[in-house]
Amino acid sequence: MKDQLWLVFVAGAVLSWGAYVPVLHEGQTLLSKGSLRAFLCVGIAYFLTAVLVPIALLAAGLEPMQFNARGIAFGFAAGVLGAAGALCIILALKYGGTPAFVPPLVFAGAPIISAFVSMAWHRPKSAPEIWFYVGLALAAFGAALVLRFKPS
Repeated sequence: MKDQLWLVFVAGAVLSWGAYVPVLHEGQTLLSKGSLRAFLCVGIAYFLTAVLVPIALLAAGLEPMQFNARGIAFGFAAGVLGAAGALCIILALKYGGTPAFVPPLVFAGAPIISAFVSMAWHRPKSAPEIWFYVGLALAAFGAALVLRFKPS
């Protein structure tokens, strides 16, 4: 089971990010279209979850308290990208996007970008098979189908 534990965390990310946009939209609505106020709440939640929890786990000895400049820089860059993505979702909702449209575009588009960034970062030993590109096309097509046939 321990070698499959990562799947539990994948499921947690899917559930968390899958519910993120609808919950965020509801918060914005309840804050009288308060997009920036909702983003501030997201930032406070990020601080509690992404700062205090790791500090407690590091203090508990889950990992050694060792850092290096390059690791810090990339970790910080990832945080900026995550926060920028959250801000972009918030602004998309503020300026007319809806929970029916924004998540399919974001969550189908992000894996496609991630695949290319990962391949640029870690060059494959051989060219991807055609099925890789078919999969990317199916991800885009899937988003198009979700948008075209979304519940009204």
